[in-house]
Amino acid sequence: MPKISVNTLWDVAAAEVRNRENRDDEEDTEEDAHFPTERTVFFMGSKAGGKTTILLRILDRDEAPKPTLALEYTYGRRARGHNTPKDVAHLWELGGGMSLSDLVQIPITADNISTLSVALVLDLSKPNALWETMERLLDSARSHVERVCSSAQKTGESRSGKQQSQNRVPRVLHKDYPDRELISPFTVPLLIIGSKFDIFQDFDSEKRKVICKTLRFVAHFYGASLIFTNSKSEATMSKARSLVNQLAFGTERPKSVSTDPSKPLVIPAGLDSLSQIGPPVTSDVDIGALHAQNPLDLWKKVFERVFPSENTKERTELKDPAKDPQYSEPLIDAIRAQKDQELEQYKRQQAKSWKSLTLDP
Repeated sequence: MPKISVNTLWDVAAAEVRNRENRDDEEDTEEDAHFPTERTVFFMGSKAGGKTTILLRILDRDEAPKPTLALEYTYGRRARGHNTPKDVAHLWELGGGMSLSDLVQIPITADNISTLSVALVLDLSKPNALWETMERLLDSARSHVERVCSSAQKTGESRSGKQQSQNRVPRVLHKDYPDRELISPFTVPLLIIGSKFDIFQDFDSEKRKVICKTLRFVAHFYGASLIFTNSKSEATMSKARSLVNQLAFGTERPKSVSTDPSKPLVIPAGLDSLSQIGPPVTSDVDIGALHAQNPLDLWKKVFERVFPSENTKERTELKDPAKDPQYSEPLIDAIRAQKDQELEQYKRQQAKSWKSLTLDP
């Protein structure tokens, strides 16, 4: 006799739950395709390096750039098609160069960590400050991203109904990514923008070559995209806009590549390789004598032989934005100077008063 299959009440209930979950997954997929997305792009970089100018051009805002007051926020919106909700990009900009790096904790939060990207703007016209600026800002951002993710994982929090496994720490590149086993991708998607190419192009050709090769290596090592811009050139700004839009709205990655040091570099992430970049430019440096701890440290030592790091007092003196000339306000500064003088005069008067006091026996 054929065997009769008998389902218990538990089996029927379990099957019904599985069917409902499958239907919910299909509905969620359909909703995601039509529901607006929200992403965050955090701009940081060289002081007065052109971050605001780049942001305004990307947003198609015809207005004169103003100095960034510590940390500023704006947003952009983009429609995927007709009669569809617009995707939103939250855009943060950190001013003050390295001096205000502690503020990275504000735009980098547990709520946006899974959709966060970083755009690092480096002033090509000041190569002696380039490596230190890049190193300190990226270290600050990386450290805080890792703290946020570690905290979220410990508390078991979820982000918008998604699982913690979607948090990109460590960031995983696809298996065909060039030199995947030899690089250390940044914790979130990264775009490196070299600004003021119009000044940089007048540098000595050998110095340009050192800067170009070094930034190509750094970008490839971190799994980042790299582009050089000139605010006066619509061609370079248009390409920068495309790369930022990829981070901000998930648009298709640009495919054009330019590695010629005499022209603005354009290298989307994954389209360069160590073999194409080659070794550091070391015409008069013995690499073996540099005692580098890793490839990134080697490139740093070679780069700083050509462009020694500046002994800037920025990190100690500019912790107070009131001392930063980019935030100057003549009227307010004059009143403050007057109040400072009155305070010093008051201190001197009080000191004299204490000295003139006689204590009763």
